[in-house]
Amino acid sequence: MQHLNHLVRIALVFAFALGAFGAVAAEPPVVNVNTAEASQLTLLPRVGPALAQRILDHREANGKFERAEDLLLVRGIGDKTFALMKPHVTVDGKTTLNDKLRVSDLQRQAEAETKDDDQR
Repeated sequence: MQHLNHLVRIALVFAFALGAFGAVAAEPPVVNVNTAEASQLTLLPRVGPALAQRILDHREANGKFERAEDLLLVRGIGDKTFALMKPHVTVDGKTTLNDKLRVSDLQRQAEAETKDDDQR
């Protein structure tokens, strides 16, 4: 019986460890708009060199972004663009996004998630 209890405890610890790791892995990669260079900003969807420069100019003129929604104050970022960017924007922490996010890829991902939710 003690052996079984010990095995159950090990299994529970292992399950919790996997769950914690899964939660971390599920976090989307982000760009810190307060520390990012232009090249990092262009990894965000619908952000090219010109818009990246406007973000940098806004940051220089007005200081750090207090919240992600402050990007809406940058000329060229409207509601639709911001909606695509928001999951991948942070105002603190490290930039973890390494590859360009394309709108078509995000749309396919959203469709796949919707399909998965419908099947559950």
